[in-house]
Formats: sequence, C-alpha cells, structure tokens
Amino acid sequence: MRTPVRRTGDVMRLTTATALLLAAAACARAAQTPSSEPPEPVAAVADVMSANVELRDPAGAPVGTARLTGDEDGTIRLELHAQRLPPGTHGVHFHAVGSCQRGDSAAFYSAGGHHNPLSRKHGLENPEGPHAGDLPNLTVDASGVGHLDTQTARATLRAGPATLFDADGSALVVHAAEDDQKTDPSGNSGARIACGVVTKS
Repeated sequence: MRTPVRRTGDVMRLTTATALLLAAAACARAAQTPSSEPPEPVAAVADVMSANVELRDPAGAPVGTARLTGDEDGTIRLELHAQRLPPGTHGVHFHAVGSCQRGDSAAFYSAGGHHNPLSRKHGLENPEGPHAGDLPNLTVDASGVGHLDTQTARATLRAGPATLFDADGSALVVHAAEDDQKTDPSGNSGARIACGVVTKS
C-alpha cells in the first residue's frame, strides 16, 4: 500500500501551527516564572501643608495676616503682612500655645513662651539657640504697614517634635520692640502687641 504524499502547502501549515503552539507555551512559562527584577519604585506624594494666621491687637482689631506653607522637607515659608502697627522694628515669634486672650496689662500671655521643643536658648545669633519659634524682625513703615517673608526649618507643620500643631497648638506673636536675637528668653522685644492662632488651611 502506497503512503500518501503530503503536499507542500500541508507541510507549511503544520509547521506554522507547531511554531505557534511552541511560542504560546513559552509565553505561559514566562508568565508563571517570578521576575528577578525589583519592582519600579512608587513616587512619594509630597506632604505639603499650609496654615493661616489672623493677627489682632489687644483691642481685638485686625492688624495683619500670615500665610504658612510647608514643603516636602517640612520647611515653613512664612509670609506676614501687617497694617495699623506702630512704625519701627518688631520681634516676631511662634509661641507655644494656640491662644490669644486679650487684656490691658497682660495681653496675649495665654500664648505662653516661645515654641521651643528642644529647650534651646533664645536668638538667631545666640550660640546656644535659637528657639524653634524664633524668626527675623518685622519692619513697619511710617504708614503702619510691614511685610516679612522668611523661611524656617526649625518648626514644621508636619507631625513630629517641632510641629506647630501639637496638642495645644501655637500662635504667631508680634512684639512692641526689636528682638536683639541674643538675649534669653525673648530678645528684649517687649510687650505683645498682636497675636493670631496658627490654623490649618
């Protein structure tokens, strides 16, 4: 009995089908084999926070605002805009308590001392300082207007020991006199003439 002769077309179709089956099997094995390459890292989302302050004088009148913006490293940018304040140079600090009770002889003392979680001495020029709440002075012109744009990495809006949002909050206080940036505990900056609670925005 003679063996049937396969046509060339039949052979090519069989060869193609076999190749496809082998390729499919190889893909299946590759899918089941765990990759030795580490997964691509997921980019972290920057934890940027912000806060606002409304400054009022001892009579309760608004005398300024401040905007605090925290970057991904925790550094705070402070933009303070004041009006109707006495002309001159004034100390400015973050204080340890988010309270601004008014009074004739002890205005804003409810804000406590300077924000100082690391128990440092006062003053940006003090070798044993500064407090986490110490800031440059605010200069107010003859019309009562002043601006301060500065940054600090000593305090933060994020969680941690230096946060301004601890259990009792914090306040921004403007003082009557210039901060000498050396003398503990407040740089001889005098009475507290404006205060505002730092509030998350």
